[in-house]
Amino acid sequence: MLLLPATLTAREARDTLRMLKQALEKEGGDSAVVVDAGPLQRFDSSALAVLLEIDRLAQAWGRDFAIRSAPAKLAALAKLYGVEGLLLKPESAGVGVPVAAADQRRPAT
Repeated sequence: MLLLPATLTAREARDTLRMLKQALEKEGGDSAVVVDAGPLQRFDSSALAVLLEIDRLAQAWGRDFAIRSAPAKLAALAKLYGVEGLLLKPESAGVGVPVAAADQRRPAT
């Protein structure tokens, strides 16, 4: 599981993305890429850009992508920018944790 920092603004985006990419490369495997957004306290639209890039990388490697513990303000920002369907979906399986919609893009089996 990848962990987002407490602050993710334009100032931290490049370093955060580099750190997450390195963690993904080390993690390897074919399991889902899960990002814990719970620590996020201060962020801007750059956080969305970082998450979209990690989602893109996960797709390129044939892996599912999920966001756990997304703060309500992150979900609101995603909705404002029109990317909530790409990143966030309603609470899943009664767990109360928003996750990315990557699995909705796949056909049901």
